[in-house]
Amino acid sequence: MSDASKTTVRSGSYGPDMDLSLRPSVIELVVDDMATTLAFYRRLGLDLPPEADDAPHVEVELGGGVRLAFDTTATIRSFDPGWTAPAGGHRMALACACESPAAVDAAWAAMVEAGADGHLAPWDAPWGMRYAVLRDPDGTPVDLFAPLG
Repeated sequence: MSDASKTTVRSGSYGPDMDLSLRPSVIELVVDDMATTLAFYRRLGLDLPPEADDAPHVEVELGGGVRLAFDTTATIRSFDPGWTAPAGGHRMALACACESPAAVDAAWAAMVEAGADGHLAPWDAPWGMRYAVLRDPDGTPVDLFAPLG
């Protein structure tokens, strides 16, 4: 495992210096309606089988050993009965690379036309990207981006 992929806990934060050799491998989204959420992500291009719509937990390989997981609120509450959704704003976002600035515009327009929440219409961001933001059915921001130059 490369040094860049290791997590080190530093003294003074969570304990003495120690190399835990952790590698993030799953991004999990908690969803209210599995079928609606999976339809949104299928539209973005993820390969999710139709039979997953009724499952309490679904995973899809994103490449490089990273998976995107979806769990229903009922699944989460089955082992954490006190779980509540974050309030007052999002705690994470997903970002999808597009091939070009025009592809950002086209993807945003196609998703909005299909019924997605087009939170922020495409714009040229000061950090040199064409950017747009959708919200998935559970309110998670999904950024679309491409370099401007």
